[in-house]
Amino acid sequence: MKKRDFLKTSIVAASTAFIPQSISAMVKTGNKLRTAHIGVGGMGAADLASIASHPDVEVVGLCDVDSNAISKASKSFPNAKTFKDYRLMLKEMSNDIDAVVVSTPDHTHAPASIMAMEMNKPVYCQKPLAHHVSEVRAMQKIAQEKNLITQMGIQVHSFYDYKLATLLIQSGIIGKVSRVRAWSPKNWGYDGAQPSGSDPIPSHLDWNLWLGTAEERPFKDKVYHPGNWRKLLDFGCGTLGDMGVHIFDTPYNALALDVPNTIKNTCRKPNGFGYPEINKVVYTFPGTPYTTEKFKWIWHDGKGAPKPNKELKLPNKDKLPLQGAMFIGEKGRLLLPHFMQPPRLIVKGEYKEIDVKKYDPEGKLGITINDYERDAPKHYHQFVDACLGRDKASAPFSYAARLTETILLGVIAGRFPNKTLHWDSEKAAFKESKANVFLKGFEREF
Repeated sequence: MKKRDFLKTSIVAASTAFIPQSISAMVKTGNKLRTAHIGVGGMGAADLASIASHPDVEVVGLCDVDSNAISKASKSFPNAKTFKDYRLMLKEMSNDIDAVVVSTPDHTHAPASIMAMEMNKPVYCQKPLAHHVSEVRAMQKIAQEKNLITQMGIQVHSFYDYKLATLLIQSGIIGKVSRVRAWSPKNWGYDGAQPSGSDPIPSHLDWNLWLGTAEERPFKDKVYHPGNWRKLLDFGCGTLGDMGVHIFDTPYNALALDVPNTIKNTCRKPNGFGYPEINKVVYTFPGTPYTTEKFKWIWHDGKGAPKPNKELKLPNKDKLPLQGAMFIGEKGRLLLPHFMQPPRLIVKGEYKEIDVKKYDPEGKLGITINDYERDAPKHYHQFVDACLGRDKASAPFSYAARLTETILLGVIAGRFPNKTLHWDSEKAAFKESKANVFLKGFEREF
């Protein structure tokens, strides 16, 4: 089935209740999990190193549209076969690959992941899960139907501080939560004009393959590849799609949220090319056992984020962490910095000590002292061990799809500044019909 036909049949939400099977039966006793990596530059290089650091992994395939990235990765994995087109790699190496890692720009996540999953391969895909809501739903559906091990690359999901915050919230440390405020001052937006003209395509870059399913356009140096695509409508998801996925993850998980009912983005008018540089997104969600009946989520990004608010005021005139989230509950507030800092309890304007042993008497959360080098590979290794039947993935596509859909709805709301959009999850459609055109994207044959 072609990707276009697959997406057309996948717009209706699928049930997420399934238990993925390991592929241990597919891997002969004593053999390693054979991985193929799509995208090995930038974050892809970090993903490659972390997956490969597992003692039971053998890297057999490397793919990147940039030959410089391939050359660098090949020095560490000289026995791996190299490709610039992931479609050729998956077809030619189908029998030699046990699992696939997708670390490309956002617009290629779904095409590459869906192809791998159609071939019954477990997939580790970087965040956000996909570029469009239709793709997210399609990825969730095929992962469920084929009962595949999957994991989205939100590495901090497996860090101690975030697991502790989830435990504290679900244990009722601040009572039911009425609001979450989350923020990042990063600017993955672009308020300028669309560039004109073209530049010579570098000899090391296959521009057609980099564009993939996106609409064809001239190459412009320092606009698209390698680093600025996150700012652009056709390729990334802005600051909300980049940092929002990380910062939303723990509150979203801790509060057992589903997708929102309404979304409103206060930002500048659309320019048809880049995301707004400053956004304030307000979501309302159905209540859960951990929230009040009327629950609201407020997100700020861009320069100066977040704006001062009494709910963000800290004791002792302390400054807010650069990025983070604040839970506002019936009995106090819980501050969760992003990242590598423990949550802090605030009651009646004062910090309160958290007796962790009260909430985790058996020490199930593990080592409490932060160590990034030690902890960074955990999320990757969890995926590998899940593939081998030794563990369960904590951010499978059944969860990642709902989280990413929530993020993407806020991104779409940026196309309709200051207007409240109403989302029908069952129909996978907005009440405001003009917004529905942005649930899927252009699909170029390449």
